[in-house]
Amino acid sequence: MSLVVGIGLRTGTSYRELRDLVDSALAGLEPRDVTQVVTVDGREAEPGLQRLVASLGASLFTATALELSQQPVPTPSDHVDQLAGTASVAEAAVILSGAELLVPKQRSTRATVAVGRLPDDQTPAAPGYAVGDRDVVHRVLAERRDVRRGFLDRPIADDVLTRVLESAHRAPSVGLSQPWDFVLIRDIATRRKVHDLATAQRDAFAASLPAGRRSAFDGLKIEAILDTPLNIAVTCDAGRGGRHVLGRHADPRTTWFSVAIAVQNLWLAARAEGLGVGWVSFFEPGEVGAVLDLPGHVELVGYLCVGHVEEFAGAPELVRSGWAARRPLSWAVHQEAWGSRGLPGEQPSAVIAEDAARAGSAVRAVAGEQSVHLAVVDGADGAEYLRRADGLVVRVGAEKPAADFGVLWRPARTVDEAVELGVEVARDLAPQGVAEIVVEVVEPSDITEGLARGIFLGGLACGVSVKGSDGVGEVSHSSA
Repeated sequence: MSLVVGIGLRTGTSYRELRDLVDSALAGLEPRDVTQVVTVDGREAEPGLQRLVASLGASLFTATALELSQQPVPTPSDHVDQLAGTASVAEAAVILSGAELLVPKQRSTRATVAVGRLPDDQTPAAPGYAVGDRDVVHRVLAERRDVRRGFLDRPIADDVLTRVLESAHRAPSVGLSQPWDFVLIRDIATRRKVHDLATAQRDAFAASLPAGRRSAFDGLKIEAILDTPLNIAVTCDAGRGGRHVLGRHADPRTTWFSVAIAVQNLWLAARAEGLGVGWVSFFEPGEVGAVLDLPGHVELVGYLCVGHVEEFAGAPELVRSGWAARRPLSWAVHQEAWGSRGLPGEQPSAVIAEDAARAGSAVRAVAGEQSVHLAVVDGADGAEYLRRADGLVVRVGAEKPAADFGVLWRPARTVDEAVELGVEVARDLAPQGVAEIVVEVVEPSDITEGLARGIFLGGLACGVSVKGSDGVGEVSHSSA
């Protein structure tokens, strides 16, 4: 049998008062059967309650006053309702947990207790963190930044760095293969060589950009290789663990995924320690591997600049600079099958073209100045359009083209699907600072023209100007 104890208590209620009250409520029941203690948010840090939970060997859960107030309770109290926002914390806590109320509310001077029994087929779930701890975890995730500016000329203490590396080393990995290693680089001569490689790649990328985008890029700082006291190269040994690594045989990419998780662990731990981290990707991994004299079987996955910083910005630099924006979560959630879009608790919808305004409202205000000339093709390779710095090709045919970031493969099977894919193309370009799309349907068909129509709808949603290659046909509400 699994018992739930609901507790309402005032600030400063002692362990002894709580224990005596619980023992009285449990008369005839076994204290060892108590698996959960539930109370209202804000009381989980009370020392007396924490000691009680530990003495029972139970898990502590909390609920909001609003959640508790929605539970029907047998012995409500107007006074408690005024103080706590719910008519009976103890009873409501038991009922909210899904337990059958066995012992109605009992009182002491500063606390109330109720006891319930969970159904035999209801195994208690493992507890989450207490509210304060949970909030800290979510805060670290929200405040992690890719830092490139404001590093201080201050060494990182060895114990701090060890804790950060230990967190990275705790990352999950396919088959527990732990394919990562960490190369700590402090030598300025080595870092200058890596910096030179990054500078060359930055110049090459800048030269590939349209003029307006190049101007915006010139204001961005892409690395802090020489600004930090420490660089960390994170590597991958794809063969670590030998032939029969559990879980790797069907998808070898899981090895590299494992290293990426280790990098994220490192990043979050560094943020918690007050260290900034910037991931540099402006170089060929093999060239950096040569500078670091990595063995031939070891690949570079991440190159990180790490150090103390003046401050952590309130938003990512690419957002603050207007270079890009975050996609709303609602764009990224599909329920049960691709295209059935909706957040948890919402009724999913398979059609985004009919809800264009809502689809793009979150990024409309951050559209940039970039213009894209977009060619819609079926079987053509579209190479001539890629000679333009602002050129982009969308290919709808069933045959997958060779990998090229200038060619988006969108194999639409129906006109309706083509429209939906077109909406997504437009609204995925908007967060990258695209303010204008010039659409050219190179191979007219129902499918290609449907995709073009979707681009018009998506552009309208996101505040992006969309027009035909002849310069007319700019989207308005009437044309959509």
